Amino acid sequence: MPLLETARIEVLQVNVGKLCNQTCAHCHVDAGPDRREAMSSETAEKVVEILRRHDIATLDITGGAPELNPQFRFLVDEAAKLGRRVIDRCNLTVLMLPAQADLPAYLAERKVVVTASLPSFRQAGTDAQRGDGVFAKSIAALRTLNELGYGKKTGLVLDLVHNPVGAFLPGTQSSLERDYRRELASRFGVVFDHLHAITNMPISRFLEFLERSGNTRSYMELLVRSFNPLAAGGVMCRTHLSVGWDGALYDCDYNQMMDLPVAHAAPATLDDLLASGNLARRVRTGLHCFGCTAGAGSSCGGALA
Repeated sequence: MPLLETARIEVLQVNVGKLCNQTCAHCHVDAGPDRREAMSSETAEKVVEILRRHDIATLDITGGAPELNPQFRFLVDEAAKLGRRVIDRCNLTVLMLPAQADLPAYLAERKVVVTASLPSFRQAGTDAQRGDGVFAKSIAALRTLNELGYGKKTGLVLDLVHNPVGAFLPGTQSSLERDYRRELASRFGVVFDHLHAITNMPISRFLEFLERSGNTRSYMELLVRSFNPLAAGGVMCRTHLSVGWDGALYDCDYNQMMDLPVAHAAPATLDDLLASGNLARRVRTGLHCFGCTAGAGSSCGGALA
């Protein structure tokens, strides 16, 4: 694939670690309850310093379940003080943990955007991908967020994330959003702001699924065959900078999980970036990048074209 160069960096996406209360079948992070990788307070301080020095509008916090990291609330609080938009990439069930009972209200008080994973509006689809009982807990969490004003045009934004259960591309985002709205409202009284449809990337656990099911070649051919130049122009690596739990820098969260750090003489760590101040870089690409350019395209914010 041709070299890409970054545009203005609009999002600092920070992966605070791989600890999670779930073990999802398609997780590109390979997160779970047994993972111990976690961002330290020293690294979190450097993230905040980057926000102080650079006009980056959004702090996007992910994991694992980022809320389980001790630095999560520090990052939220400091970014909010700086006037940054903060996104919490939430698996929903973490909001139901007894130790996190105050978390929904905490997020609401700071107007954190909750971007929540819900692969399907059907129990069978969600539980097949994320584990037995996850759908019911997710609905309970969504109702809690709705009670606080999330998803009700109050300024508390609740977005949902859909990704396919199998080896195929997501449907049309607008159509999926209509289906989600209708089914969640009529069956559960749940409302939300936007739906993001995301393509499963052929890495980590989803790649393992493809290999077990004999679909690796056909899925990669599907991604390449579905290449969309319009989507390619809007790939998130051009406007995002990804930070690992240890302070290493990547072009995107997917490159991070493939251990493909930034290249082409760009700052490789938060320390390097603080020393140089240079956010510009060329983007490191590979075959997995066809996952972001297939069909309508895919990013952490959903479809691109």
